[in-house]
Amino acid sequence: MTHYAARRDIMGLMTSRREFLQAGSLAATLSATSSAAQLRSIGVQLYTVRTVLPDKPAETLRAIDAIGYREAEATFAGLDKIWPALQATRLKPVSIHLDSAMITKGQDDEIARTMDQLKQKGFSYAVYPYLPPAERGGLDAIKTLAARLNAAGAKARAAGLTFCYHNHAFEFQPTEGTTPFQVLMDRTDSKLVSLEMDVFWVSVAGNDPVALLGKLSGRVPLLHVKDKASGTPVMYNESVPRTAFKEAGNGVIDWPKVLRAAASAGVQHYFVEQDQTPSDPVESLRQSFAFLSKLTY
Repeated sequence: MTHYAARRDIMGLMTSRREFLQAGSLAATLSATSSAAQLRSIGVQLYTVRTVLPDKPAETLRAIDAIGYREAEATFAGLDKIWPALQATRLKPVSIHLDSAMITKGQDDEIARTMDQLKQKGFSYAVYPYLPPAERGGLDAIKTLAARLNAAGAKARAAGLTFCYHNHAFEFQPTEGTTPFQVLMDRTDSKLVSLEMDVFWVSVAGNDPVALLGKLSGRVPLLHVKDKASGTPVMYNESVPRTAFKEAGNGVIDWPKVLRAAASAGVQHYFVEQDQTPSDPVESLRQSFAFLSKLTY
């Protein structure tokens, strides 16, 4: 072999190796891109449209259906009135927020009967939505609540439902060396009481939703998706400004990071909720869906 031929073969090998490495790099990039996740089904918490739903149930639910939402989380109050209209859409009734007083003050047979009825309607989750300020008190009140949640969770489980607690911000206020939230998580049976994590309220209370999802992995089947305005102060009550509530993608929450953590933690259903909207709540739902339906994480 001549010196020229040998040099040509060496150059050819170098070129082939470079092409091989480039091809490998491209394949890795394509693999990473193809493995990026998207939300498969986006749900809506119907509390968002509470100002228009009672008077125009069919029109409102058809509009939400047309946006592309496929799962619904209802509220117990007014359910019978909207039920026929909900059944006429493609929105699957996955979860429902219960009447808080029924859980804390209701009779056992009433709770059991309600859970059975909700299961028959097709719901999979029943949620304790909110502890009113008048019932909060100190940690003793939280311990009492935990006992009631365990009892309700047992009845939900007997009916074939998963029972969840929905957080706000007050649960994270430091109290006597701990927090009401920690007391609730410690004193409720994880087999009976799961968590519907509201990302907005966790963040308003100065906590990292990603870290909390990691800590509670396996106990958070439901997630409330709502964004937070820049500059919102840390607060431990619900007296945040109306303008603090933003459509998903219009605030400061890092949704790709949150959704990756949620997927790792075992979250099964994602419900867009916006407590306050600037004008038309259906338009706010449309904006959130447009963002979430295109988001990869």
